[in-house]
Amino acid sequence: MPFELYREGYIYYGKTHAHPNSSGKYTMSSLLDLMTFDAVANMDLIRQPLLMIAGSKADTYYMTEEAFKKAPDTKNKELYLIEGATHIETYWKPEYVNQVVTKLVNFFNAPL
Repeated sequence: MPFELYREGYIYYGKTHAHPNSSGKYTMSSLLDLMTFDAVANMDLIRQPLLMIAGSKADTYYMTEEAFKKAPDTKNKELYLIEGATHIETYWKPEYVNQVVTKLVNFFNAPL
């Protein structure tokens, strides 16, 4: 597979962390939902504190960056970059998961 996201996703969801009842395959409806989902739509409606987390090597980083820019009306917002991490690695690699958990704890313990 030419794209790291799909290569790592196949291993993570299909092999190493697969649910025992999962076929590991997309259903036609889930694939269509995924293909038509627009994470950037309605970002301008966000008025609450916003924390977005992405790996610096994530294939999806450009989407996070675009969504973050399109939330201009929240005063307390942060895009937290996990240096060296891909999208899927942030799910299971301890050095990245620990960063995510620490950031989330600090974010939710701060006065929002």
